[in-house]
Amino acid sequence: MKIRVGFGYDVHKLEVGEEFWLGGILVPHTHGAVGHSDADVLIHVICDALLGAANMRDIGYHFSDKDPKYKGIDSKILLKDVMALLTEAGYSIGNIDSTICLQQPKVNPHIPAMKTCLAQVMQIPEEDISIKATTTEKLGFVGKEEGVAAYATVLIQK
Repeated sequence: MKIRVGFGYDVHKLEVGEEFWLGGILVPHTHGAVGHSDADVLIHVICDALLGAANMRDIGYHFSDKDPKYKGIDSKILLKDVMALLTEAGYSIGNIDSTICLQQPKVNPHIPAMKTCLAQVMQIPEEDISIKATTTEKLGFVGKEEGVAAYATVLIQK
């Protein structure tokens, strides 16, 4: 068995009036993330970590923000496509550990729904997905509520 580890990091600016997609679900908030797609920072870091673990470059390589077909796309579609690439290469997911850095809104109440959504998209057990949340104690762009950041580490196996 071959085991590989991948890491992902992403940030998105927050703006008033935008929808806030996080972990595949719409989170009610006055601000939302801005991006070429739906700007779901959690799905983006998971995609990057999975692609990196499989040595398949990154999300921007596969889904260019210069390509109009990805404008406003639901990031769950991108995650499904990444899963297809991994499956085709003979990989399966061992586990995912992720952290969302966000001052507001509070993420913890939404974590169960995010895990359910992501598990369905990736067709893996919820117990293989860890989602944690933290603030930056009002420091930096996250603390000033100007943006959201996320990290993910994954283990894949062949």
